[in-house]
Amino acid sequence: MLASYVRLEMLRMVRHKKFVIIGIGFPLVIYLLNANVFGKETTGDGVTLSAYVMVSMAAYGAISGALVNTAGPWAQERASGWLPQLRVTPLPGWMIIVGKLVGALVLVLPSMLLVCLAGALTQGVSLPAGGWAALVGALWAGAVPFVALGLIVGSLLRPEAVQPVTLVTMLGLVIVGGLWFPVSTMSDTMRSVAEATPAYSYADMGWKVIAGHGVPMTDALTVAGWAAALGVLAVLAYRRATVRG
Repeated sequence: MLASYVRLEMLRMVRHKKFVIIGIGFPLVIYLLNANVFGKETTGDGVTLSAYVMVSMAAYGAISGALVNTAGPWAQERASGWLPQLRVTPLPGWMIIVGKLVGALVLVLPSMLLVCLAGALTQGVSLPAGGWAALVGALWAGAVPFVALGLIVGSLLRPEAVQPVTLVTMLGLVIVGGLWFPVSTMSDTMRSVAEATPAYSYADMGWKVIAGHGVPMTDALTVAGWAAALGVLAVLAYRRATVRG
């Protein structure tokens, strides 16, 4: 039953073409524009800035896609009466959330893969096969809290309010979290703020992988904690939204 529902949700999300195009195409364009500026300069870990930016833009693409591909369509489905209709089906609330979550995760994968492919083909970013697998795996699994956040926004706000709130939320996460501006360039205060955000811990998993350090346990636990907390809130927000009709 869950597998059938996941397939249905993926088909429904793909129909929202503007969300898919923005979530997949924009991060790739931003990466190609920025990577050519930095070239072969390196960070303190000896990682080229083009590789560092590759991870940042792959993480940005996942966060953007997770929010955009869930919040807007979810709000529209709620306004159209689709979500209340799901309440009368045998699907429990948690399964509906999981179905949307899995569908959204599938849709964020192409964006990450395209950015990584561009890094390898156009910027000479080189990792062993295990490194690429660890990078994509960490960023893919780590996108869960951002999908859950998108579901919360889509459950609580009217469709016309979702787009600006989603944009502000996404920009706040990626800018404050150090994805657009490295935390090394920030003041001590701003760096402390950045490192407390889920976006920083999420991207840091990828930055550490390309530096050869593996996924830090602190980052993994932080992202997992956010995923659990936001996942519970997503279920509660869904129940509240469907009760209101």
